Amino acid sequence: MRALTVRPGHSGSLEVREVEEPKPAPGELLVRGLAVGVCGTDREIAAGEYGRAPAGRNRLVLGHESLGRVEEAPDGSAFAAGDLVAGVVRRPDPEPCGACAHGEFDMCRNGRYRERGIRELDGYGTGLWCVEEGYAVAVDAELGLAGVLLEPAGVVAKAWEQIERVGARAWFEPRRVLVTGAGPIGLLAALLGQQRGLEVHVLDRVTDGPKPALVRALGAAYHSGAVDDVLSAVRPDVVVEATGAGQVVFAAMHGTAPYGVVCLTGVSPAGRRLTVDAGTLNREIVLENDVVVGSVSANGRHFRQAADALARADTDWLHRLITRRLPLDRAAEAFEQRPDDVKVVLTLEE
Repeated sequence: MRALTVRPGHSGSLEVREVEEPKPAPGELLVRGLAVGVCGTDREIAAGEYGRAPAGRNRLVLGHESLGRVEEAPDGSAFAAGDLVAGVVRRPDPEPCGACAHGEFDMCRNGRYRERGIRELDGYGTGLWCVEEGYAVAVDAELGLAGVLLEPAGVVAKAWEQIERVGARAWFEPRRVLVTGAGPIGLLAALLGQQRGLEVHVLDRVTDGPKPALVRALGAAYHSGAVDDVLSAVRPDVVVEATGAGQVVFAAMHGTAPYGVVCLTGVSPAGRRLTVDAGTLNREIVLENDVVVGSVSANGRHFRQAADALARADTDWLHRLITRRLPLDRAAEAFEQRPDDVKVVLTLEE
């Protein structure tokens, strides 16, 4: 059986290798892998910047954005052979902190969590994989290959949950959301904003290619101007920041309407310095009761919220997010970023 593997910490080690077929443990599903998405985290691991192999091994099977079809399910399972599923990525730490013990392992306090395809657990980039039933999420069969978007949609579902929980500390009826960045996270954040009935604006640098058309197909407004100008014109109640660009992050913090919520989902690279008027920024956040909150990962609840959101979305629009589909033996091409990429997907069937 072929698998997409890497040696964490070693750039250039990405390789499709033969591995043993898994055998499901009690309570696990045996799943035929259909596809995995490729994202920035995968590229960072392949570049040797991140990742951790399972104990006693030097190679890690990649693939945390998953889609598969159930081959075998335990007796009495809620799943049956033929069901489409995706696997939750993160697992609680072995000696769970309070958050992990309560199922909120995306909020782990001690950092000893594990993640499929990222940290200490093999991912889903194989022809067959196993997953505990409690960490499998049903995917609407009508989605087809677009079901591979469930993991990034789960990250976005968590971000929106955090926004709404923060907003609920007082009266909160947001009308406008600005999403910065029109990659998969940004476009899915725009989709979930549209599903909430908000006026959606999306800012990105490109002026052509698939991104502007995808935004407009949602009925949202696409912007490519300077971030300060867009913030001034839109005055959003909510900003979902998905670029990680420092200048955009700090602009968003002081560019919202009063009682604004900025949710940071993009991770900024270290070492880049900016000059910031910290006093004015602090003054605006305090006097306007603004909030800046970071959001990363997703637990099972968020995956299920995402499954519902994708099932309600326009399936053709979701398929348009997948701008390149490549077979596993062309994996190296999938890790090459191209200007018109939105989501790149590797198919796993022989």
